[in-house]
Amino acid sequence: MHRIVTVLTVSLLLWASQVGCGGRERTPESAKSTVEEAMAVATINLTSPAFAEGGIVPQRHTCDGEDVSPALEWGEPPAGTVTFALICDDPDAPVGTWVHWVIYNIPDTLRGLPEAVPDTQQLESGALQGRNDFRRIGYGGPCPPPGKPHRYIFKLYALDAPTELPAGAAKAELLRAIEG
Repeated sequence: MHRIVTVLTVSLLLWASQVGCGGRERTPESAKSTVEEAMAVATINLTSPAFAEGGIVPQRHTCDGEDVSPALEWGEPPAGTVTFALICDDPDAPVGTWVHWVIYNIPDTLRGLPEAVPDTQQLESGALQGRNDFRRIGYGGPCPPPGKPHRYIFKLYALDAPTELPAGAAKAELLRAIEG
């Protein structure tokens, strides 16, 4: 059975040292302005040679194929980046957002991930992988039910410090660890 799946590649940036810091009181308007300024200055383009933004995810990267992670590439991070984190999820899943991949403490020297990242807790680079909603470590490819195509959103975070999380963390744990 071939399922049609689409992907939306999004580059998001969490830049904790610039947002909400500085010791002065902020109004909601000034906090919003600071976040917008940080986001405007610090953008990383995240792409995959396997598919175009809004395109179809090749079967190789789905549960109908080999279920291997796609290669990902990104540009230079903002100054002060020490590590990256990446989350891939499907906001169109019938049960709510479904998490396909959680990977963090990716060294700042990397500008991408190869295809078929092993489903191990720790990679040779030192990066750690978390649990996806298939209850497995590493990447779990698109596997939507028949019907309307789903979007798969890859979010890359540039961080100014590594997380203190052990391997196997869930998306919610990672987001709490990098918050603020």
